[in-house]
Amino acid sequence: MVKLVLVRHGESIANAENIFTGWNDIGLSKRGIDEAKMAGELIKEMPDFAPTHIHTSLLSRAIMTANIISEVNDFLYLPITKTWRLNERHYGALRGINKDKAREIFGVEQIKNWRRGFDEVPPLAKDNLNDRRYDMIDPQILPKAESLHQTQKRLMPYYHEHVASQLIQGKDQLIVAHGSSLRALIKKLESIDNHDIVNLEVPNAEPIVYTMNSELKIIDKKILS
Repeated sequence: MVKLVLVRHGESIANAENIFTGWNDIGLSKRGIDEAKMAGELIKEMPDFAPTHIHTSLLSRAIMTANIISEVNDFLYLPITKTWRLNERHYGALRGINKDKAREIFGVEQIKNWRRGFDEVPPLAKDNLNDRRYDMIDPQILPKAESLHQTQKRLMPYYHEHVASQLIQGKDQLIVAHGSSLRALIKKLESIDNHDIVNLEVPNAEPIVYTMNSELKIIDKKILS
């Protein structure tokens, strides 16, 4: 048996202010720091989880959460990979807008479709982010907005090459990422259909523990809280 643990970052400052964040780089709120510590404590109570690698995004709120969890669990020595492929979905022109204000502008149903649907793409951002963290990535493949489906497509190659390849060798793995990127991964892992994915929520800092067999079939799932 092998374990894959998924953790959404603790509450960010933008979460607290009800703002569309996406690829905007926002840190954790004070509450988010406390949530990350609690996630670390919950993982520490697991008697049979010994990850060999930590995977996270290029965004501070996820990196901070991964570091806090690592410190609580004495995982700081483990290798950690930071990749744009685990970034939150790109919310395009919605980035930085208060969600209630966006509902007033675009309508409640449209915002729901953009946030929860599988194939709905928000309005495109006018320009790519001018951010050094993406300098080594071909600008032609960087999104200006993404559906959940598109998020899944850019995420899954990383999962197969760098996470599943380790799991199949019996090596536990830890992923610390974002609500939408984890929804996209969970949809694939659990074969959730396009309609039902609308109802899937990934709470902040509540570790999701999958136990898998040698063929990476899920035999148990627990959410720690």
